[in-house]
Amino acid sequence: MKPDGTIDKYKARLVAKGFKQKEGLDFFDTYSPVMRITSIRVLIAIATLHNLEIHQMDVKTIFLNGKLEEEIYMEQPEEFVALGQEKKVYKLIKSLYGLKQAPKQWHEKFDKVMLSNDFKINECDKCVFTKNTQSEYVILCLYVDDILIIGSNNDVIKATKKMLTNYFDRKDMGVVDVILGIKIAKTSSGLILSQCHYIEKILKPFNQYDDSPIKTPIDLNLHLAKNNGPTCN
Repeated sequence: MKPDGTIDKYKARLVAKGFKQKEGLDFFDTYSPVMRITSIRVLIAIATLHNLEIHQMDVKTIFLNGKLEEEIYMEQPEEFVALGQEKKVYKLIKSLYGLKQAPKQWHEKFDKVMLSNDFKINECDKCVFTKNTQSEYVILCLYVDDILIIGSNNDVIKATKKMLTNYFDRKDMGVVDVILGIKIAKTSSGLILSQCHYIEKILKPFNQYDDSPIKTPIDLNLHLAKNNGPTCN
C-alpha cells in the first residue's frame, strides 16, 4: 500500500512452515535487531542541523539473501509439484520466508556486506552503520528491509546506493518520504515529522475523521473537580 492508502503492487510469496521447525535441530538462534525509533529521531535531527539529505531504499525479498547454516528440507508447495517426482522434497540452500532463523541470517548477511565495505557498526545501535573519510561521511540505518542513507554530500549517497546494488536487489525511493509510518516533510525551517496520514487511515473507517484541526485537543467546557478521595501510597 502507498502512504495515501492506494494499492502499490500485488505480491505473492512462497513461505515455509516455520511452525513445524524444532529448536536445536532446524534452528538455533533467531534474534535479529532492528533500528530504534530514538535512533531515527536523533539522526533526522542531525541531518536537519547540518542540512543533509536523507535518502531511502527498500531491499526486495530480504530473507532470500541469508545463507542457511542448518540442513532443512521442505515439502513441495501445492500446484508446484514436479511431475514424476511427487515424493521428493526441497533441500533449502538459502533462507526462506517463514523460517524462524530467516531474520537473523539476513542481518548477518547485511553486517558482512557493510563491514567488507569499510563501514563500522554503531555500538549503541547495531542497525546503524557509519563510514568516514577525510572529506566525507555517510550514515546508514537499517530497519528490516527499509534503509535510510544520510550523507555529507550527494556523491557519497550515490556511491553507497551503488555499493548496495552490487549485493542486493533493491528499490531506490529517492529522498525519504515515509519511514515506519512517519511522514517526513522538508520545509524552509527544517524537517517535520507527522503521522497524520496514519491517523486518517485509522479514523476514516469508523467515520470519526474530522478535517477541522483544533489547537487544544480537549473539551474546553469540561470543568475538572478536585479529587477529595483517599490518597494512594
